[in-house]
Amino acid sequence: MQLKGLIEGRYSVRAYSAQPVEPEKINYILDCARLAPSACNFQPWKFYVVTSEDIKAKVQQSYDREWFKTAPVHIVVCKDSSTSWKRKNTDNKDFGDVDAAIAAEHICLAAAEIGLGTCWVCNFNPDILREALDIPAHQEAIAIFPLGYIDNEKSIRPEKNRKPLADITEWK
Repeated sequence: MQLKGLIEGRYSVRAYSAQPVEPEKINYILDCARLAPSACNFQPWKFYVVTSEDIKAKVQQSYDREWFKTAPVHIVVCKDSSTSWKRKNTDNKDFGDVDAAIAAEHICLAAAEIGLGTCWVCNFNPDILREALDIPAHQEAIAIFPLGYIDNEKSIRPEKNRKPLADITEWK
C-alpha cells in the first residue's frame, strides 16, 4: 500500500477485540517509532508498553472511558526533557514535544499498516498516569495509544473532514 492510502485508511479506533496483540507486532511498531527523526538526532522519547492487567487498570484511571478499557495494550509516549534538543540563542524552545509527536505518529501508522487500531489520547490525567507508571520527573507523558485488533462489529469509521489543500497552503 502507498503511504497516502495508509493515511487515508487509518482512523481513531474506539472499539477493540479481546484478541491479544502478538509481541512481535508490538516490537515492530516500537521499532518504527524508534526510527523517527528528531532534532539533532537526540531521540528524547521513552515508550511505556502496558500489557499487565494491574498496571492497565491504573493507566485506565487516567482516562476513564469504557472503550479505552477494551484495548489489550496501551503505549504511553513520553518526552525526556533531560535529553531533548533546545533551540539556542533565541527562545530556548524545547523540541521534545515535537520529537515525541513524530515518533507517536509512527506508532499510529505502523499499527495501521499491520492491521491494528490505535487512537491518539491526550485528554488524560498526567498525575494519575505518572504514578501508575512511575514516570520520572524529567519525563512527560505526551499521549496514550490504546492498541489492539479492531472490533469491526462495534467500531465506527468516522468520515474524515479535512480542509482543502488550497485553504491551508500559501505559496510564496
